[in-house]
Amino acid sequence: MVNSSSQVTIGLVNPKTPVNVGGIMRAAGCYGVDSVCYTGKRYELAAKSGDAQYDVDTKDAAKRIPLVGVESLLESVPQGATIVCVDLVVGATPLPLFTHPDNAFYIFGPEDGTIPQQLIDAATDVVYVPTVGCMNLAASVNVLLYDRLAKMTQVEADDELIKQSRDNNNRTKVKHWLK
Repeated sequence: MVNSSSQVTIGLVNPKTPVNVGGIMRAAGCYGVDSVCYTGKRYELAAKSGDAQYDVDTKDAAKRIPLVGVESLLESVPQGATIVCVDLVVGATPLPLFTHPDNAFYIFGPEDGTIPQQLIDAATDVVYVPTVGCMNLAASVNVLLYDRLAKMTQVEADDELIKQSRDNNNRTKVKHWLK
């Protein structure tokens, strides 16, 4: 579980697909993100297109976490938040070496582009996930949020959390066998 004193907002630069945004909303619910905002019109157009989309936010995080279209991510930075851009940018810090701020506004580029230089210049930190090739947008958000959780000094983790978090079809448990 995420530290209740921290504030985490995700900013998306002109995301393209409802599948990725749905995956991000599911991750936001899993990792305790406070809100998600996005620029551009591609996501809205794709979501309204009528094409069948995979429902990846099966935990309905979008009903609890605001997903807001904004004109400018820079004008949407929460008060007291540190801007952290996450993208494959020359000179960026590898994610394993990064220390996350308590109050973060993580900005991610679009699936088929990069974060504009203006946002990179406004960021306190720019980080990247050291992979061979690039991950998709939702995967990048998941990895960053997991890294944040893994580096926290106090994490609520017990069997009650497992019971609350798992799927309804999962009732398995570890049995320790005696020799």
